[in-house]
Parts: sequence; C-alpha cells; structure tokens
Amino acid sequence: MANEEKDGGPTKEEEETGRRVKLSIIIPVYNEVRTIEEILRRVQSVDVGLDKEIVVVDDGSTDGTRAILERLASPAVKILFHAKNQGKGAALHTGFAAATGDILLVQDADLEYDPREYPKLLEPILDGRADAVYGSRFLGGPHRVLFFWHYVGNRIITTLSNMLSNLNLTDMETCYKVFKRDIIRQISLKSKRFGFEPEITQKLAKLKCRIYEVPISYSGRDYAEGKKITWKDGLAAIFHILRFRFFN
Repeated sequence: MANEEKDGGPTKEEEETGRRVKLSIIIPVYNEVRTIEEILRRVQSVDVGLDKEIVVVDDGSTDGTRAILERLASPAVKILFHAKNQGKGAALHTGFAAATGDILLVQDADLEYDPREYPKLLEPILDGRADAVYGSRFLGGPHRVLFFWHYVGNRIITTLSNMLSNLNLTDMETCYKVFKRDIIRQISLKSKRFGFEPEITQKLAKLKCRIYEVPISYSGRDYAEGKKITWKDGLAAIFHILRFRFFN
C-alpha cells in the first residue's frame, strides 16, 4: 500500500475518511548548530506522498541554534522555543501538542537517522496494520561501528522493558518512533528527559497497541561530534521502566 500511495493511490485511511492523511514530523532540538540546517533540508526533501508539516521545538539552545531556527521559520516549518532547557521529553510534549497531523513521527536533530527511510516507517500504519512503528537499528540495516558498551546497555534496557511490557522489541531506545495521533491523545506523558522512550513503550503496551518494528540504518556519532546520552541516562531508563510499569 505504501508504494501505491506514493504513486498517487489512496492509503487505507484516506479511503475510509475521504481526505488526505497528514504527517507531522516532530524535531526536538538542543544545541545542534552544526546539523540543524542539514537535517531540516533532508526532512523537507523527502516525498512521502502525504501532506506534511515539520514542527521543531528548540529546548533552550545556547550555541546559536536558536538564531538559525528563527531565520528558517516558514509556513512549512513551525518553530517553537522553550525559554530554558527541559529535556527531550518536554520538547516532544510541546511538539505533540502543536502538531496537527494524523500521524506523528519523531526525528532527532542530528544526522544519525536518515529521513529517506520515512516511507518504510510509515507503511505499517498507512496500510492499517499498526498503531505505532519503531525503527530498529538492530534488524540488519547498515550502521556505523561505534561503542560496544552502548550496545550492551541498550540490549539490557530493551530486554528489561520487554520483560515488563511483554513485547519483543529489539530497540526500545530508538529515536524513530511513529504513532497514530489518536493513540498519543490517549496517553498522558510525564517524562521530561530521555525517560520518554521507556515511558511511551510501557504505555503503548498497556493500551495493547499494535506495534511494528522495521530495520533502519544508523550513522551514530561520538561525543566529539555532539552525542549527549551517557551512562547516567541508561540508569535513568531502568528507573523509568520500573516507574511506568508499576507506579503510573
């Protein structure tokens, strides 16, 4: 169905509603002065065959990112600003609230994830199979070889999440997550930082959502290139898995 849609045929949702489906791409940003223009160029250049809006939330950047975004604002690129840094989760809360699309897609502001993979991320939702889609870095796509202990930590966190959610994800911490808008409307999000990933996963599981994974490529960066997540965020993820499974 996704290929038919790109060639001009209607998606399942368009057939049912009689209107075009709209995609909202939510981009949380914090101090990405080196990559923000390029990622916006890449996102804008992707043709997914849907109406498309881009919602960028600057989370209190202090490195010049804000000035670039003010210059790039346009009817096609909605720019929102936090007065101070609150965290990725808080930026996504703001972006979700401002989005008007039927489908919401999370895109990081660095260049680790390739927007050209949007069509395969969208396909399970557009053809009616899924309520949410995760792009997995561990299902065979090409990826930059980097940190062994990050890989081990990711596997531990994903395994714990799976044990408590009864899912069999391979990459719970992936940036690429896509949701039907009506699913997000049913979830009250609390986490303001990187706890968003375990929180949304546990809550999707509790709602018994249909979740698909698709393989994606991954061009990871190192700390010299601006990577922000650390071992402390891994420990926090474990806390949030337990928190949102048992106490929220």
